[in-house]
Amino acid sequence: MRVAVVTESFLPHMNGVTGSVLQVRDHLERSGHDVFVIAPSVRNHPLDVPGRAVSSLPMPSYPAVRVAIPPVGAIARDLRSFGADVVHLASPFLLGWQGLLAAEAARVAAVAVYQTDVIAYTQRYGVPQATALAESHVRRLHRRATLTLAPSAAARAQLEALGVDRVALWGRGVDGMRFAPHRRSEAFRDRFVRGETIVGYVGRLAPEKQVEDLAALHGIPGIGLVIVGDGPSRHDLEALLPDAAFLGHLTGDELATAMASFDVFVHPGESETFGQTIQEAQASGVPVVATGRGGPVDLVRSSVDGWLYRPGDTADLRARVLDLVGDQAKRRAFAEAAREAVSGRTWAALGDQLVEHYARAQRLARTDGTVRARAWPRADLPAETPRRSGGWTRYVALGDSITEGLCDSSRVPDGRFRGWADRLAQLLALAGEDAAPFRYANLAVRSRRVDDLVETQLPACLALRPDLVSVLIGANDLVAPRVDIAGVAARVEAAVRALREAGCDVVLATVFLPDRRGAGVLRRRFCAYNARLRLIARATGAHLLDLEAERDLASPELWAVDRVHLRSRGHRLVAYRAAELLGVPDAEALAALDDAFHLDDAADAPGTWLARDVVPWVWRRVRGRTAGDGLSAKLPDYITIGRPGAQTSLPR
Repeated sequence: MRVAVVTESFLPHMNGVTGSVLQVRDHLERSGHDVFVIAPSVRNHPLDVPGRAVSSLPMPSYPAVRVAIPPVGAIARDLRSFGADVVHLASPFLLGWQGLLAAEAARVAAVAVYQTDVIAYTQRYGVPQATALAESHVRRLHRRATLTLAPSAAARAQLEALGVDRVALWGRGVDGMRFAPHRRSEAFRDRFVRGETIVGYVGRLAPEKQVEDLAALHGIPGIGLVIVGDGPSRHDLEALLPDAAFLGHLTGDELATAMASFDVFVHPGESETFGQTIQEAQASGVPVVATGRGGPVDLVRSSVDGWLYRPGDTADLRARVLDLVGDQAKRRAFAEAAREAVSGRTWAALGDQLVEHYARAQRLARTDGTVRARAWPRADLPAETPRRSGGWTRYVALGDSITEGLCDSSRVPDGRFRGWADRLAQLLALAGEDAAPFRYANLAVRSRRVDDLVETQLPACLALRPDLVSVLIGANDLVAPRVDIAGVAARVEAAVRALREAGCDVVLATVFLPDRRGAGVLRRRFCAYNARLRLIARATGAHLLDLEAERDLASPELWAVDRVHLRSRGHRLVAYRAAELLGVPDAEALAALDDAFHLDDAADAPGTWLARDVVPWVWRRVRGRTAGDGLSAKLPDYITIGRPGAQTSLPR
């Protein structure tokens, strides 16, 4: 794989972002991948890795941080020249935004690694206007990235609250060889706080880190406070904490020695998305006292390997430190548990996970290529759904002409249709291990809208007391001259909730369009409606059959000559995707086999599309009629489909 890394921070400035980028680069290259780094330039300091340094300026109040906003076109040319398969955006904000736009221009998947809580930083610096701008920019950037990786559950929740979709968890590795208990040095300890219990902090000295909260530890007998790090707040902190030893910025073995020589590690920052120094303290065999907010919540097991204190409560911070300072046996027990907790969090393991996320992003990018309008949440890859114990025995299909099976005349008498729901019913019956007969009803009628689903199909469905229901409807509402998308989706949600409250499992399917020029006028509507269906599935626990994300389904070859219904091949694809979602064994392999043996699409009807299909449709609309007028449900009551080895009654 060829990975282009666009990073807001790089050498010689060493921080959490730079450290992660270096670890990722090393792992990828050791694993045989190629890496190209795009980073801010620093005068008299060459990049020294394959890549390009882009022009940058130092931040006025924090010159170690560089700001770079190169032209998108220049980055896109770099990506194409390198032949990037995926773009890794390391803690993206300004340079990362340019990298994201360049990835879109080059049609390459972009993985945004959320690492810096810029929103919290602006709040801490007391700039409310900047906070609003930062929040808007973070939302916009991560919603456009192919995939976002959050380091902790708190960070993921924060992003999802902003409306960001496709957020996966990816933590950080820790170097357990460098950060280890054997690095503890009595010489180091004697150098700074002879004979005392050392309470230490490691990190940047800036307002967002809340190092000033450590003033609450003043006066605790027998402790020495050691602070490792540098930053714009150092001068003020030295005045506030005159008894503390400030060691400045340490790296490598020197940092590892300092960390292992602590007796207690403190971490007061509430805006941490992760907390890498916490992991390094744990690997060093040092118990941690950290605020109970943000990334530390995922890392510290309170009362097992450290303490989480109430955010903002410095008295609780003092009490937790006192508890460990006064109990050497507890410190030793916590230290052993901490070391054990991080034993599996190696950079090698995290690097392998990252490559898996890259592969997922590439698949998502291919899905995005079929959707020409944006709406959130976007389509995601189908999750692996465990098969329900015992299977289903009563399945009812609800919907319109697609679920009725119009234009799927495969192996049925003239004038009758089969359809994806009929095919799914047979697959479920044959896959089931339950001895009970499998029953199936299909209440779909062509041209029906969501109002009919709620007012007619839903009551009839509930009367049948099914245990599985599929819902695929809404396209006929969306092609109307005017449509209230939110209102239509709300009615679908009410129906799904009624089914769920009745104890039914629900397959909720998104609607879809062929890849034809004429369908373009409807894409925004369909995308907006489908985004709401995804939220409904998430809120109700329905199984989401995201047909909009099926690239093959957009192919005109799978659509009938009327251009609005699926051929038999299209219905087979939908049926097997639904079967795969519901855990039918080997559904994908069966689909390929079925397709190979069924070259049975009906012959094209005579006449032109305009005369045969469009004119009759327009004439019905003018008269206020539909193709479904006077028609009843396809299968208003259950039919029985036999289990393996039993007589099978096929739908008629």
